[in-house]
Formats: sequence, C-alpha cells, structure tokens
Amino acid sequence: MLLVVEVVSPGSETTDRIVKTDQYAKSGIAFCWRVEQAATGVPLVYTYVLDPATEAYREGSVFTGVIKVAAPFAVEVDLGAI
Repeated sequence: MLLVVEVVSPGSETTDRIVKTDQYAKSGIAFCWRVEQAATGVPLVYTYVLDPATEAYREGSVFTGVIKVAAPFAVEVDLGAI
C-alpha cells in the first residue's frame, strides 16, 4: 500500500495519532496522512513519509484549505469542498 489516510475521531485520538500510525509504519506504508478538525472547525491534514531504515514516519507538511502535493502522486484537494 502506498498511502493511508487516517481520520481522527473524537474519543480515539491517541489510537488514531499514535497506535495506528505506528502500525502503518511497521507495515511499510510509504505515506501517511492524518486528518483532524481544529477547534475552529477547519480541517487540518498532517502528512508523513516513511523512513524505511527506522520503520517510522518523518513529519511532512501540514495543510489547511487546499492540499497540493506531488508525492506519492500529484493531487490537489480543496478541503473546504469536502
């Protein structure tokens, strides 16, 4: 699998942010995006890239408004339209 997108749910924040992310990394999933809702109601997307040597993710960019990336594939997503 190339990319996993985890949507953080109220009440399972620790599992969604830490446990699942660790499991995805150990499974070798190259990219992980975590979607959260800020206190203002604006969606935030945190991106991570796998470091295969450590089987852990390195932090990437944080997006609000529009996600525009070239990897793992070129995509542009307007978070306000979702």
